[in-house]
This record gives sequence, C-alpha cells and structure tokens, in this order.
Amino acid sequence: MILDLFKLDGRVALVTGATRGLGEAMALGLAEAGADVVGISRSGEWTELEQLVRGTGRRFWGFTADLGQPADRVGLIDKILEQTGRLDILVNNAGISHRHPPEDYPLSEWHQLFEVHLHASFDLSQQVARHMLTRGRGKIINIGSVMTFEGGLNIPAYAAAKHGLAGLTKSLANSWGRQGINVNCICPGYFETSLSHILMNDPVRGPQILDRIPVGRWGQPDELAGLCVFLASDASNYMHGSTVAIDGGWLSR
Repeated sequence: MILDLFKLDGRVALVTGATRGLGEAMALGLAEAGADVVGISRSGEWTELEQLVRGTGRRFWGFTADLGQPADRVGLIDKILEQTGRLDILVNNAGISHRHPPEDYPLSEWHQLFEVHLHASFDLSQQVARHMLTRGRGKIINIGSVMTFEGGLNIPAYAAAKHGLAGLTKSLANSWGRQGINVNCICPGYFETSLSHILMNDPVRGPQILDRIPVGRWGQPDELAGLCVFLASDASNYMHGSTVAIDGGWLSR
C-alpha cells in the first residue's frame, strides 16, 4: 500500500533547533508518522516538545548543545547513539540570522552564522553518516531557505550559507547515494513563527512580503511537516540531491 511507504515506525529521527517554530513542527510530524525523536537545542527547553512527542506514543530524548561551538559538536552523535541505539534520520534545521549592510557586516557574526548553518550541518552529517553507512541506509534532510535561490537584502552571510547548503546537499548525495543514504534539502519561504512576528508586523516589510506571496498568506509551521516526513520516508527513496522549495509560490513571482 502506498501509504505504508510514508510510515516511520521503528525509526529514530534527530532534529536540530527543535524546540520552536519549524523545527518543532517537523519533529512532531516525524513523531506522528511513527518515529522516535531526538531534539538538539541550545536552550534545552524541552518540556513542550517532549510532551507533544510523547503524546503521539513515541519516545523522546533531548540534548543541549550550542551547534555554533565546534567543541559542543565533538562526539555528539556517539553520545546520542549511546541513548537511542540507532539514528535513521537527521534534520539539520538549527539556524540564526543577522542583518547588516554588507559594508558594515561584522566578520564575527559572519563566522558565527556559517558555523551554525554550514559547518554544523556538515559536521553532524559526517558523524551520522559513519553510522548510517554501516547499516546501508539513512535520510539526511538539510533545511535551506528561499534565500538558497535569492540574495535577499542585507543578509550576505545568510544567503551565502544557504546557497552553500544546497551545494553541500548535492555533493553528499553524490558521495553517499549508492550506499543507501538520501541527502536532500527543504527550502521554506515565509512561515509564521515566533521569530518571524517582528517581520510580519513591520509596517513596511510586512505588507511587501505578503503582497508578493501568490497564495496571499504566510505559511503555517505544520505545513512543512508533510514534506519532511516524505523526505524521511521510503516514499522518497529515489530522491537524491534535490532542493525543494515550499514557499506559497514566492519563487514563482
């Protein structure tokens, strides 16, 4: 049956930046599809997500780590495997953002953003792949942005990192595809989260953004969950190195 291909029963999914917004929605969607969930967050505020995951009947483990600090990533996957015994799915979702005119962009913030978005995504993918390669299967999902395709305004580090994530996705897919690991990238558009409310309510940018979205509204976080489940499931077994936008039509304008 086709619906059986989407089931994640018996699998363990790791989601970074999982305590709020899109990360929380994807983690919950994976749990609803049958996966046990591991969350990584800098804040370590697990109560809400843990309750949501356990409410689906699935297991949950929370790990506190600042993925922008290389030392926090050393041996992280091995520590998780000691608790879970396996990892079938990795969602590299953790991210930060800074906005400055390029001529004033602090290099310290440039390096910090690349550390979180790009370096950590490769580091964790490398660590988890060593486990997945021995098993001959696994799913790695990178979370890009519509800025994977665009330059944006006053976000040079964010745009560059998200473009880099698309290249990383393709390169890893080329290396690991024949060994059973699928690597793909989801590129969300403008979604309504606690972090986006400032932009949504901006008297100038808010209406400008809304007017450009063909469907006439911002996305809801749970609308991202289905695509994440698809890429984590056997239904996407022939997808390798794909970069998929989910943006209400933003990139079509």
